[in-house]
Amino acid sequence: MYTNPQVIEFVTRHTVPVRVHARENHEAFAALGDRFDAHWTPTTLLVDAGGTERHRIEGFLPADQFLPQLALGVAKAAFARKDYAAAERLYRDVVDRYANSDAAPEAQYWAGVSRYRATNDAAALKDTAQAFAQRYKDSSWATKASVWK
Repeated sequence: MYTNPQVIEFVTRHTVPVRVHARENHEAFAALGDRFDAHWTPTTLLVDAGGTERHRIEGFLPADQFLPQLALGVAKAAFARKDYAAAERLYRDVVDRYANSDAAPEAQYWAGVSRYRATNDAAALKDTAQAFAQRYKDSSWATKASVWK
């Protein structure tokens, strides 16, 4: 399924991969498609143990954009578990390791929210808004964080 060694390593380390081939197993593909509103390939879903979707990647992405999206999904799952310290660490890892990816501005935003949720310190939000002045200032995520100044 995946050919990039970094993607293989990430998926193996952080997920339990399940692949449903649309042509070879049409019934299962249709059933999962209906359950998760996923009707085109490739669609990659990061789903928690309870079956709740935590992140969706639709369409093909090259490895340098796919990996940060996978990492963003793992961070979102930690946030959903209310493990805010882990979520912040995972979101910051996306920003640090994949700074030029489409996922990085979203990760920067949610890293600040995670720190706020872990500490209840509003300075976390202010610091995040200020960080957008340095990085990703033209992103929609910077706009969303602008109220925290």
